Amino acid sequence: MAPRPILLIDDDRLQHQLVKKIISRFRTGPWEFDGALDFSAGLKKLVSGRHAVCLLDYRLGKDDGLELLRAARVAGCTVPVVVLTADDSVEVEDAAMEAGAMDFLVKREIDGRVLERSIRYARKLGETLERLNQLATRDGLTGLLNRREFERILEEEWQRSVRFERPFTLLLVDIDHFKQVNDTHGHQVGDEVLRHVASLLAGQLRSVDRVARYGGEEFAVIMVESGCGAAMERLQRICALLEDMPCVVGEKELVVTVTLSAGVAEMNASLPNAAHLITLADKALYAAKDAGRNRIVAAQHGRRASS
Repeated sequence: MAPRPILLIDDDRLQHQLVKKIISRFRTGPWEFDGALDFSAGLKKLVSGRHAVCLLDYRLGKDDGLELLRAARVAGCTVPVVVLTADDSVEVEDAAMEAGAMDFLVKREIDGRVLERSIRYARKLGETLERLNQLATRDGLTGLLNRREFERILEEEWQRSVRFERPFTLLLVDIDHFKQVNDTHGHQVGDEVLRHVASLLAGQLRSVDRVARYGGEEFAVIMVESGCGAAMERLQRICALLEDMPCVVGEKELVVTVTLSAGVAEMNASLPNAAHLITLADKALYAAKDAGRNRIVAAQHGRRASS
């Protein structure tokens, strides 16, 4: 078994020596010690996501350890964190938990058994919360983001775009004649088609983009730092790839050819909110269907969608 790394972020070098010695005597393992002495280095290591758990000092010299933890959570870091402090007040403990810590230890009370138990507890709680988060934010069939989480991310991206004047584009993508697939081959084959399209979309988009199952056979995509033209080009390549890679249902030895229709709408400062962007993309999607499907239509702000 490969050693599991434990990160200690503390400005006290003696604390690093003490914790490293304690970890070497853990009954479980193997463990690997890693350390950072200041806010910047600690945050960089923590958000890398490669550590099994992080031990974080409440006070990092003149810096605030909880501010570091909040910054890591905003960056999407899910590494379990145990806060270490000399202050055993209820207020400090509550502040640590509110910031996203899994556990809280008073330094003078730390020994091998206490620290090992806390690490085990933090990791187990972290795993449980991650599973709950997956259930709350992911679609059970495709593994993509669900509609609620997608709309939350869309609102965040809208606010970021307004504040920093950065472009993004919304795509609503629909599987053509999906009802016929279910009616002809059954819902299990339909589920395979959904998973096939979801996998292809997720695999061909950039890691910074977001893709969700928006409802039924419909998918939604946010392409950041992309205008309408670039988004359409990317989706056209995906549609071409889908034509070359139809869905193959192994048990039935069945090949299902799939095409997509899509509506594309670029963020525009003249729009009042993200809901209007969804409306534009949705109208463009219906225009694509009305025009015969298997095509991509771009929304025109204030006018009828045109291909």
